[in-house]
Amino acid sequence: MHKTLEQIFYLTQTRKKKRKKSLFLIAGPCVIESQRMCLEHAAKIKQVCDKLDLPFIFKASYDKANRTSVNSFRGVGIKEGLAIIRKVKYELGVPVTSDVHTVSQIKQAKDVLDILQIPALLSRQTDLLTCAAATGKFVNIKKGQFMAPDDIINAIRKVEKCGNKKILITERGTCFGYHNLVSDLRAIPIMQDFGYPVIFDATHSVQLPSAGSGKSLGQRRFVEPLALAAIAAGCNGLFLEVHKQPGKARCDGPNMINFTQLEELLKKANKIFGIVNE
Repeated sequence: MHKTLEQIFYLTQTRKKKRKKSLFLIAGPCVIESQRMCLEHAAKIKQVCDKLDLPFIFKASYDKANRTSVNSFRGVGIKEGLAIIRKVKYELGVPVTSDVHTVSQIKQAKDVLDILQIPALLSRQTDLLTCAAATGKFVNIKKGQFMAPDDIINAIRKVEKCGNKKILITERGTCFGYHNLVSDLRAIPIMQDFGYPVIFDATHSVQLPSAGSGKSLGQRRFVEPLALAAIAAGCNGLFLEVHKQPGKARCDGPNMINFTQLEELLKKANKIFGIVNE
């Protein structure tokens, strides 16, 4: 097992007060645009994390099945996308994750992905959760925007019932009226009480869903303050979507950050993490 995954596994197996050993990062572009782009982004993020001694898991979606418009770019597809993710995994030596939307996708993705990510909008789908659990892989459940923090226990139980306790929970904001999300940081300790690491998705939390005439918008300037507040609230890891040129990204550009912002944010986050976990 990769060292980063061993560290995360340790977090899932130990009690809450002993869990917070090292801040870890799940990061990458929203969607795979090309192999070259994926390798470039993964290498740059890894360089930043190595510099700061932070465990890093690469993420990118081969298919964004929940785009607002039928005309929006969804990615390169599962076959090509998994081949690219596999290349990133072995060339750079990093663990990898991506969304799985259907049982059939899990069957194809389980031999490549180290962590199977359950999208927020599918976080109550029993067949998806149990199929992911049955692989024995880590399962990262993104809490639905429509769910209260304590409701996540029902998704957790579906995975646990299959004998899998390699569970991660990701907070990514809650619906707040139309086209808006709010981050209630009480969710972090509430969900940690269920005994698993909690990750804060600072980039999707600033999204303005479907607010832009057939696409989602975002408020990038709030990524850093929310991420740092989540670290202060005790989260175990951060989830960040990063792009070399967010303004030219083919998906989620308005809520992504660039490489320069990433390094500065992680420096601050690591300091706060150290203070919180003294």
